[in-house]
Amino acid sequence: MKKKDPLNNFQEYLKNKNLAPNTISTYSGSVRLFLSLYPDITLRNLKKYRGVLISRYKPATVNQRIHAINNYIRFLTETREEEFLFLKNYRLSTVKVQQKRFQDDTISNKDYELLKCRLKADGNDFWYFVVHFLAATGVRVSELTKIKVEHLSHGYLDLYSKGCKIRRIYLPDFLCEEALEWCSRRELRSGFLFLNRRGTPISSRGIHSQLKHYALQYGINPDTVYPHSFRHRFAKNFLAKFNDIALLADLMGHGSIETTRIYLTCSSREQQKLLDKIITW
Repeated sequence: MKKKDPLNNFQEYLKNKNLAPNTISTYSGSVRLFLSLYPDITLRNLKKYRGVLISRYKPATVNQRIHAINNYIRFLTETREEEFLFLKNYRLSTVKVQQKRFQDDTISNKDYELLKCRLKADGNDFWYFVVHFLAATGVRVSELTKIKVEHLSHGYLDLYSKGCKIRRIYLPDFLCEEALEWCSRRELRSGFLFLNRRGTPISSRGIHSQLKHYALQYGINPDTVYPHSFRHRFAKNFLAKFNDIALLADLMGHGSIETTRIYLTCSSREQQKLLDKIITW
């Protein structure tokens, strides 16, 4: 008989909060790590766990795991109120992450166009459209896998985001037309656009690993080729052509413009070229 996962109720709790499957998986893994180290949930163990995280991981990972534990604390105080009353107003504090002054891990326009053209020329239409949709819409990889053939005719799709809000993702006309022709050649008339060999939506991990493969194949720095890099590329290209950060925040589904401001940051190479042009004294 299969043993029941002790975190099943927590996962259901997160689903009811409309968190993405990848987030639920990550949070569950983080809580499992805590429980493997400290079976008893006490203030002392929580503080010790924070120290362990800081000693093992980078600040961004530390904060991700702390967010997971804080959600677990919230879950416990809401569902087992009397038992965990002592945790009601307690949250582990995150660590400060120094903001980078430049972005060197975003794919350049030159490499983006090279990747897109090489994929097209080599007949890798599936991955050509994966790359093109990511960069032309600004979608997260989890959102990309939800695009259906039917959405191409409408030019948009509506998805529920965090907080039960509906986010509308717009699909450019020229891309929809090209994708519809591709679907016609595949005799794909409905359903999800990006399927794996088993006929189910391709996983985020599968997309990530395959993009790295093509980066190496075409001589592009693999550190800049990952799904979220194309979301950055969309934002930077959008701001270069239409400098409206408030609209960009809406399009990208950001709750705050402060989150969007990162896309105003130049790469170190761009900074160098700008200074070479400006400084003549």
